[in-house]
Amino acid sequence: MHTMLEKLWDLILHSTHCSVFTGAGVSTLSGIRDFRGSNGIYASDWHGLEVEKILSLDFFLEDPSVFYTWAREFVYRLQDYPSSIVHVVLAEMESKGFIKGVYTQNIDLLHQKGGSRHVWELHGSPANHHCLSCGAEYPYSVIAPLVLANQVPHCNQCQGIIKPDIVFYGEQLDNSLLAKTGQELAESDLLLILGSSLTVNPAASLPMHTWYHGGKIVIVNAQSTPLDRYATLLFTDLKETFEFLQDRLSRSPSRLR
Repeated sequence: MHTMLEKLWDLILHSTHCSVFTGAGVSTLSGIRDFRGSNGIYASDWHGLEVEKILSLDFFLEDPSVFYTWAREFVYRLQDYPSSIVHVVLAEMESKGFIKGVYTQNIDLLHQKGGSRHVWELHGSPANHHCLSCGAEYPYSVIAPLVLANQVPHCNQCQGIIKPDIVFYGEQLDNSLLAKTGQELAESDLLLILGSSLTVNPAASLPMHTWYHGGKIVIVNAQSTPLDRYATLLFTDLKETFEFLQDRLSRSPSRLR
């Protein structure tokens, strides 16, 4: 394993354009359940409802109270979760010029909390909310206290229903962001894929832009993924991998002048 990790560090050192793609697995070290693991959020129903149904736009429009009740213990308590070693080390890798940025499927804001400045959230973010009737915008800091007080947030201006800017099932991802991500990954000579099952499209298909354009991909994920056969290196333990990278990084000067 140590030899393989040395190979990973060597790939990072010799990369001129390294990008990162993350999924829910990077946040399990922060105490947040992943979605598709054996104990993931989708593994069991919530009060008899499939979680995927709760996260569908049609169901939200029918009864938003169900989503907000379900989301109270996760989406609206993000301040309770610490950044993990993965988030912190990625932020340091960015600050020292080893990676260009992070493209994430996550909605937990932990990359930003860990210090990353260049983060693109493919599935949206609860940092912002908007009224479905008049479009008025509300920050997380305004909505979270209402949800934690068992209220369904309504617009101050028109009393419309407020929805987080998370991409629900039945909604389209931001096409301009998808295009930007595809272009950036195509230009990357190395892509680190971390904690993603790579099963949710279209986001899951984006890492192949790197491989198709001659770049290398490295996957660190507890379970196998559909892209494993394309990976130059495969690891299953994020904590061990990033403890190693943290050590090497601490002894490496910044690439930025």
